[in-house]
Amino acid sequence: MAASRLPPGALTLKQFLRRQQVLLLYRRILQAIRQVPDASDRKYLKNWAREEFKRNKSATEEWPPVGSPAY
Repeated sequence: MAASRLPPGALTLKQFLRRQQVLLLYRRILQAIRQVPDASDRKYLKNWAREEFKRNKSATEEWPPVGSPAY
């Protein structure tokens, strides 16, 4: 089998697509937060969302698991 031309750190297609989904989710959350009328609540929610995404940055488990009733 021929060696891959991709660099060693390149994302697989599945990883790339998952990354795009996560980025879209993050953008949608930020858009929803912009609708919150109180500035202090917006700041709190924005910081909360940022910290949650940072905390889960290395998560690899998909939720819900494949084959669960949610699929």
